[in-house]
Amino acid sequence: MNQLETPPSTLKAAAMTAAAALVWIALYGNLELLAESLLHVTGLPRTTSFGEAVYFFLFEVPKVMLLLTAVVFVMGVVHTFVSPERTRALLSGRRVGTGNALAAMLGMVTPFCSCSAVPLFIGFLQAGVPLGVTFSFLIAAPMVDGVALFLLLGMFGWRIALTYVLLGFLIAVISGLAIERLRLEGELEEWVQKLQKGDASAHDDGVALSWNDRFREGLASVRSIVGKVWLFIVLGVGLGSAVHGYVPEEFMVTIMGKDAWWSVPAAVALGVPMYTNIVGVLPVAEALIGKGAAIGTVMAFMMSVIALSAPEMIILRKVLKPRLIAVFAGIVASGIVIVGFVFNLIL
Repeated sequence: MNQLETPPSTLKAAAMTAAAALVWIALYGNLELLAESLLHVTGLPRTTSFGEAVYFFLFEVPKVMLLLTAVVFVMGVVHTFVSPERTRALLSGRRVGTGNALAAMLGMVTPFCSCSAVPLFIGFLQAGVPLGVTFSFLIAAPMVDGVALFLLLGMFGWRIALTYVLLGFLIAVISGLAIERLRLEGELEEWVQKLQKGDASAHDDGVALSWNDRFREGLASVRSIVGKVWLFIVLGVGLGSAVHGYVPEEFMVTIMGKDAWWSVPAAVALGVPMYTNIVGVLPVAEALIGKGAAIGTVMAFMMSVIALSAPEMIILRKVLKPRLIAVFAGIVASGIVIVGFVFNLIL
C-alpha cells in the first residue's frame, strides 16, 4: 500500500467516530425534549415539586454522562499524542500561579455547572495537569461565566457583577494554589493516580500509533473511567434533583434576612446541599434580595450552591479521597465566606 494512502481500518474507525459524534450532537441538542418526553410518559406534571425534581433528574443525568463520555474520549486520544510527562514539563516551566490563572479563565468561558465540570476535571488529571491547576478550573467553571456576567449586570448592576466575577476568579486561583502547596496528589484515588502517571512507553508521544489505535485508546478510556463513575453521577444528580424540587425558600429568607455575623456562614451551609447552575440560582438570589436578604449573604449562598454542591462532592468521591474533598471544600468555603463579608461591607 502506498504510504500516502489511508489504511481501511483507519477509515472505518474515523467513520464510526464521526457517526458517534453526530449521534452525540443530536442527543445533546435535544436533551430538553428528551427529558420532557420521558416525563410525559410518567404522567407527572412539572408544576408539582416531585414532577420538577424528576424532570431535573431526567435532564441532568444524560447531560453529565454525555459530557463525561465526550471529554474522556477526546482526552484519551490526546493522551496518545502528548504524554503526562510532557504536559507536566510544559506547565512546570511557567511561573507559579500562571497555570492556575489560565485554568480559571478557561473555566470562566465554559458554561458548566459543578457536576458538568467534573468530566473536564478528570480529563485534566488524565493529561497530567497539576492538581492545583485542575481545582482552579473546577471552581471557576461553575462559579463564573459570560452568561452569569450579563445576567448579573441586568439584575444587580455593574458594581456587583464585576465584583462577583473578580472575587470568583480570585477564589479559584488562590484555592488552586493552596491545594497545590499542600501536595495532596496521594489523596487521589489509586486509579486516578495511575491515569496521571500514564504509560509513556505505550504510545511514545505519538510516534508509534495509528489513528485506529488512537481511537481505540479513546474508547478504552471511556470504558474505564465512565464505568467507574457513572453510579456516582446518578446518585449525585438524584440528590440534587430532590433538593431542586423542594427548595425551602421561606426558611432561607428567614436566615439570610437577619443582619447577624453568622448569616454568611449559615447561607454557605444552606447552599452546599443544593444543586443548580448560576443561571438557575440567579432568580432565587434576586427574590431573596427583594425580600430583604443582605447582598453579601445572598452572593455567598449563590457561590456555595454552584461551587460546593453536595452532588458534586458525591461524584468527586470516586476520584478523590475524603481528606482531599474536605480540604477542597474547606478552602473554597472559607473563601466564599470572606467574599460574603466583603460584599456586605462594601455594598
